[in-house]
Amino acid sequence: MLGVTEVEQIGFFLVPEFSMLSFSAAVEPLRMANRIRKRPLYQWHLYSRGDLPVPASNGMPFAPTRRFEDTDDIGTMIVVAGIGAEVVKDEGLNRWLRQLSRRQITLGSTSTGSLLLARAGVLRQHSCTIHWENKESLQEEFPDLRVTGELYEVDDRIITCSGGLAGLDMMLHLIALKHGEQLANDVAEQCIHPSIRPAHDSQRMAIQTRLNVHHPRLVRAIEVMRSHLEEVLSCQQVAEQVGLSSRQLERLFKQLLGTSPAGFYLDLRLEKARHLLLQSSLSTLQVGMACGFASSSYFSRCYQQKYGCSPRQERQARRIRPVIEGEPRTDKRD
Repeated sequence: MLGVTEVEQIGFFLVPEFSMLSFSAAVEPLRMANRIRKRPLYQWHLYSRGDLPVPASNGMPFAPTRRFEDTDDIGTMIVVAGIGAEVVKDEGLNRWLRQLSRRQITLGSTSTGSLLLARAGVLRQHSCTIHWENKESLQEEFPDLRVTGELYEVDDRIITCSGGLAGLDMMLHLIALKHGEQLANDVAEQCIHPSIRPAHDSQRMAIQTRLNVHHPRLVRAIEVMRSHLEEVLSCQQVAEQVGLSSRQLERLFKQLLGTSPAGFYLDLRLEKARHLLLQSSLSTLQVGMACGFASSSYFSRCYQQKYGCSPRQERQARRIRPVIEGEPRTDKRD
C-alpha cells in the first residue's frame, strides 16, 4: 500500500549458527530504504532464546536488542537460521511462534528457518520454500506441506525464502508492495543488484553451468536421474527416456564427464543421502530407502567408499547437542 507513514517494526529471531549472508540480505534493504526516503520506514529488532548472544555460522556473536517477550508492536517476525536447525528441539519457541501467529503477526524465515516454522505448526495451508539442500528433508518430515523450490514465497501472512541472496529479492518484493517499485529499484541499485529476481527463478545453477556440459541429451539424462533418486531407474531406462541406447549413454558419460552413468547416478543418490543424514531426523535406514537403497548394508558400503565413513558415523561426527528451551550451545560446527 503506497502512502503508508507508520514505521514498520520487524523482528529477527536468531537461531545459533544462523547464516550471516541470509541475515544481511534481509536487513540491509530495510536500512537502505530508510536512507533513500530520508525517514524511518522500517525499524528492526533482534531476538534470541534466553535473551543471550547468538553466534552466527562464522562465529561472530550477536546480542539481542529486545527481550524475548517484548513483541507488542512487532508486525513481522523472521526466523533466521542456517546449519544445524534440524537439532533445535524447543517447545517454548514453538509456543511463542504460535502465539505470534494467533496475534496476526506475519511470520517469515530465511534458509532453514522454514523447518522451525513447520515444527511450530504455523505453515499448514501455506506454500513455503527452503534452501535446496533441505527441501527433501523438510518434505520427508512434513509430507503434507506445500514445499516449493522457489527463491521465496509470500503466502498471506507467511513469508519464506531459500536463504543466501534470496532474502534480498524477497525484501525488495515486500518493499515494492508497500512503498512502490521505484523505491525497490533504488534499493536494488544501491546493492549493486541490477535485476530483482522473481520468486520462480531457480535456486541452483543450471546443470550446464555447474558441470560445464552442454550436450542436450546428457543434460536431460542427468535431469532424469535427479528426478528418480528414490525409485531408481536402470541405465537402460534412463537411456530410453532420452532417446539413446545404453551403449551411447555410456560413451556420452565417459567422454564428457569421465565416469559411467551408473557411477554418476550413485553419486547423486549418495549426495542426497548425506544431505538427509546431516539435515533431517530420519533414521539411517529411512535415509537409505529415500535414496533408493533397498539394503542397509549396501547403502553403508557405498557411503563408506565415497565419504570414508559409514552413515551412522557421519551423523555421530556431525551431531550437535539439541538446543532445548533456550539453553545456550557451547559446541561449534563448520
